[in-house]
Amino acid sequence: MKSVNALSVALMLMAGCSSNESVSGNLRRIVFFGDSITELGVKPNGYVSIVRDSLRSLGMEAEIIGAGISGNKVTDLQRRLKMDVIDKRPGIVFVYIGINDVWHYHFASRGLSGTPKDQYKKVLTDIIREIQRSGAIVVLCTPSVIGEKKDGTNEWDGMLDDYAAISREAAEETGSVVLDLRREFLDALSTQNTLNAEKDIFTYDGVHLNDAGNRFVAERVMKILDGLGLFFPQK
Repeated sequence: MKSVNALSVALMLMAGCSSNESVSGNLRRIVFFGDSITELGVKPNGYVSIVRDSLRSLGMEAEIIGAGISGNKVTDLQRRLKMDVIDKRPGIVFVYIGINDVWHYHFASRGLSGTPKDQYKKVLTDIIREIQRSGAIVVLCTPSVIGEKKDGTNEWDGMLDDYAAISREAAEETGSVVLDLRREFLDALSTQNTLNAEKDIFTYDGVHLNDAGNRFVAERVMKILDGLGLFFPQK
């Protein structure tokens, strides 16, 4: 996984480099690419909007683009990658996917299906590499939670852990920045979910973020952006 070096990013931008290892897009144009969590994130209290407003409050005008669609899996992201990400020429892309790739196994009776692990890894890696070839930095978010019980007894905990591990591997192999939301959520729930509740700590249904969850994710996105050098002074 790539370490975040603000100076190196800033130098690449000033040099105007456009190789596969540089940023050819606009660093201050940021795409959030994902499923319903990201689709809801553009609402006034959503994490995408909080990031935009937080940057603005710091005097940093960034173009924030929410590209989340409810029900999306990694294969859906691949199909709309060019139109919703590449053609926007962003400098940074947050890829937040994996929940439905696991959760949809639960809804087979509705005609839905999850994504096999080997397919998930291959498609996710292909997405990352295509974004990188466009010149953008990829921040890969591990899938967060399907149920908030802190003792590992949520139905999909084991499989979700496996898919989060696959995401970490993909980040390592592609040199991407990783935002390990799975680990961050589990660490926070271990202390904040004192009653071992299924929901209502960071989510309203075990998956989708409530106000606290949106703030939680936004805070961690801001730390990543800070490390990427977004906050160097404007000239």
